[in-house]
Amino acid sequence: RQPLSPCVTGERLCSTEEATAGSGTYTRHGFIFSSLAGCLERKSEDNELPVVSVVRDSESQLLPNVGAVVTCKVCSINSRFAKVHILYVGSTPLKSTFRGTIRREDIRATEKDKVEVYKSFRPSDIVLAKVISLGDAQSNYLLSTAENELGVVVARSEAGVQMVPISWCEMQCPRTHTKEFRKVARVQPQFLQT
Repeated sequence: RQPLSPCVTGERLCSTEEATAGSGTYTRHGFIFSSLAGCLERKSEDNELPVVSVVRDSESQLLPNVGAVVTCKVCSINSRFAKVHILYVGSTPLKSTFRGTIRREDIRATEKDKVEVYKSFRPSDIVLAKVISLGDAQSNYLLSTAENELGVVVARSEAGVQMVPISWCEMQCPRTHTKEFRKVARVQPQFLQT
């Protein structure tokens, strides 16, 4: 068995001279095509042609949907938005990362005009956010933290220590006692990762 490689519906896999069509595939004009999105599997039996089939990988098909709560890591910030990598949908880890954007106006539900991105997130913060619109190949998922339960759940201070939330907008380093501004999530027990 060879390592599985992802393929999309309608992808041309190989010619019918190289292999036999298995499940999740169809043949047309001497070629084998994938009939579903999944992983390409090639099995060889003795001296016969290998059988190619496409198996659905349930985990890799997991995509962030509108309304889903996702866990993401902040990559970069500027005055208008924070760029993040989505790591989990709910409590399920994603095999591939998706990029997301949290715009300034989607950080808080109130006083949106007073929000400052650098006082809400810093690079490498772990944030709980909700998907408000889907991305495509060119753009990112749009995310919101405009609910009390959403926002920064894990942040490290400049001393490299995990900070403790002391209010909805501040976290403190237990070692240096330095306070830093964040959009702090009031974490619900079901989202706590141990």
